[in-house]
Amino acid sequence: MTVLYEDNHIIIVNKESGEIVQGDKTGDTPLSDIVKAYIKERYHKPGNVFLGVVHRLDRPVQGLVLFAKTSKALTRLNDMFREKNEDLKKIYWAIVPSSRVQWSMVNGQLDKDSSNLPPPQGGAGGGLPLPLGEGSGERYLRHWLVRNEQKNKSFATPYVEGRPAPRGAKLATLRYRAIAHSQRYTLLEIQLLSGRHHQIRCQLAAIGCPIKGDLKYGAPRSNPDGSISLLARRLEFTHPVSKEHIVVEAPLPPQFQIFG
Repeated sequence: MTVLYEDNHIIIVNKESGEIVQGDKTGDTPLSDIVKAYIKERYHKPGNVFLGVVHRLDRPVQGLVLFAKTSKALTRLNDMFREKNEDLKKIYWAIVPSSRVQWSMVNGQLDKDSSNLPPPQGGAGGGLPLPLGEGSGERYLRHWLVRNEQKNKSFATPYVEGRPAPRGAKLATLRYRAIAHSQRYTLLEIQLLSGRHHQIRCQLAAIGCPIKGDLKYGAPRSNPDGSISLLARRLEFTHPVSKEHIVVEAPLPPQFQIFG
């Protein structure tokens, strides 16, 4: 475990792929318990250590996880995340196959460059790519997501203005842009504007761009270490107590370093 930021009220650590944030049926030691043990040892705290889980990352995802060390910070951070506070920015990096991005370009997803690759089976899968500004290269995606608890998977339905939501669906919105390319892959920067189960994984798969290594959502092969190429790269927010502007970035794993 690597601590990237800490004060009296909050702690931000770098989660490795394969770690779980909270305990589950596997019985594996969760990151929350590791952080508690770190606090207890470092500060020689007697008894139980308070630690509030503010948000989670999927097991195969790497990057930043924010915890609250006090109940005051937890309450305020929960409000911030729940109310989609404009001061809160969760930035992710994802690696997707360049061939799929080229197909998306045909449909106006990323930029003006295009190729004549056919769409994946089933068409675009929905979404609503909306420009954020002239020449910005940024787009929105909006889908209705339905979570299937038994399969531990979410399913996307196109969002269409005026059309009712499917039963049990929640609206999912994100913003993304291509920031780097290699011969085989494209690096996307994504800002989550809502917090849904497997949101980034599901929405990118729905436009034909499954994340590298993500077998659950359509990637053709796994990564050697079992990870998926999704990184919680940056957190920006107003400190819940001091009101200071906090910006923390995760270190780049080797698979992301090919982009320089």
